[in-house]
Amino acid sequence: MSDYNPPFHITEKMTLLIAEISEHIGRITVLQGGTISPHLRRENRIRTIHSSLAIEHNSLSLEQVTAILDGKRILGNPNEIKEVQNAYQAYELMLQLDPSSIDDLLKAHRLMMNGLVPENGKFRSGGVGVFDGEVLIHMALPAEFVPQHIHNLFEWYHASELHPLIKSAVFHYEFEFIHPFTDGNGRMGRMWHSLLLGKWKELFFWLPIEELIQSRQKEYYDALGAADVQADSSGFVELMLEIIRDSLKEVTVVGCRSDQDSD
Repeated sequence: MSDYNPPFHITEKMTLLIAEISEHIGRITVLQGGTISPHLRRENRIRTIHSSLAIEHNSLSLEQVTAILDGKRILGNPNEIKEVQNAYQAYELMLQLDPSSIDDLLKAHRLMMNGLVPENGKFRSGGVGVFDGEVLIHMALPAEFVPQHIHNLFEWYHASELHPLIKSAVFHYEFEFIHPFTDGNGRMGRMWHSLLLGKWKELFFWLPIEELIQSRQKEYYDALGAADVQADSSGFVELMLEIIRDSLKEVTVVGCRSDQDSD
């Protein structure tokens, strides 16, 4: 067992948010009354992919993303179209992935970044920084430390007795802090967060949390940055719990918003 110890603390706000989230999960589970239809699964998957890529500055609309995944030709940046096709392939593999397997993480990255970066499916071999325009906001640790840090993070998650809602959000932050890949860290971190939650409660495989992250994108990046500065990811964990709570609050059945017509 490693002595890896992510810097954060459990707050009263986290405890309250977990209670709210648990209530919403119970409500949706009753209303769902069984499995989610393939149509709703696909619709949610498309919304997830669109939002996660939009966070990474992909300019394609939800309609264009839907058209691409329906096999239709669209006018658009070839790289952006490739990002959509790749993300769909990676997410389609999701139910078969083991969230505790580093090999599966690399396999998913290979699909996600195929044809977009040379080091797809491999940890980065060089240094990398995260920039906001011209300003360096995070300098990731040297490449030679990445495999061990990822191993320690996976081992910590597996051994931790924290609530899955908390430890999956801590994992998300630590993953972004390590920044294990040359590119695709944001989309992989969000996907793995959903995978960890989906293994806990299946509805998280189909809940497009990324839509709310996209709508609160500045807060999301600010919380990541603040966690770096404070060496404490508690604020980021609180934000992710809020986002999950708010995603669930809008849902009657996974795929249907409570303010939509039933048809």
